[in-house]
Amino acid sequence: MDAASSSLSVERKSPDIADLFCGFLTLGLIGFGGVLPLARRMVVEERGWLNGQEFADLLGLCQFLPGGNIINMSVAIGLRFRGVAGACAALLGLIAAPTAIVIGLGMLYDRFQADPHIHHLFGGLAAAAAGLLISMAIKVARPLRRDPAGILIACACFLAIAVLRLPLPATMLVLAPLGILLAWRKA
Repeated sequence: MDAASSSLSVERKSPDIADLFCGFLTLGLIGFGGVLPLARRMVVEERGWLNGQEFADLLGLCQFLPGGNIINMSVAIGLRFRGVAGACAALLGLIAAPTAIVIGLGMLYDRFQADPHIHHLFGGLAAAAAGLLISMAIKVARPLRRDPAGILIACACFLAIAVLRLPLPATMLVLAPLGILLAWRKA
């Protein structure tokens, strides 16, 4: 293994409750509005709690469940490593600071909402969030490059939702079992 690839490998370790809380607290603070790409970096690349494939699989499950993907992800990761206490610590870490920030920003926005600079600020934030989402989608899709069935399911999902504008629940009810069946037959 050369120096470049060895610097990219992260030793796998099991986080304790404080690690879960602090990791997701940091994530909640730095990833405001576009946290999923940063979650992958923290969980896979920096802390080594999961590998890329495990993250992609868990993300797929979390997207299927009701609620926010990152909320589901924090609970699932906390539960995996430290049970209910870990799930609570990860969730509380993720939402504590952003909740306080949203309340504060809401109070500021209420006071200055007529200012055109505020409207431009939010337009720029939306563009940055879109860029982060595209970056994360590319990283999550990388494990699929050698999986024709996975590529087929991902393309069908994109076509159904983005192009044909079919409802997400109906799309998931068809494609999730099909994806599970294809993965099961491959294994």
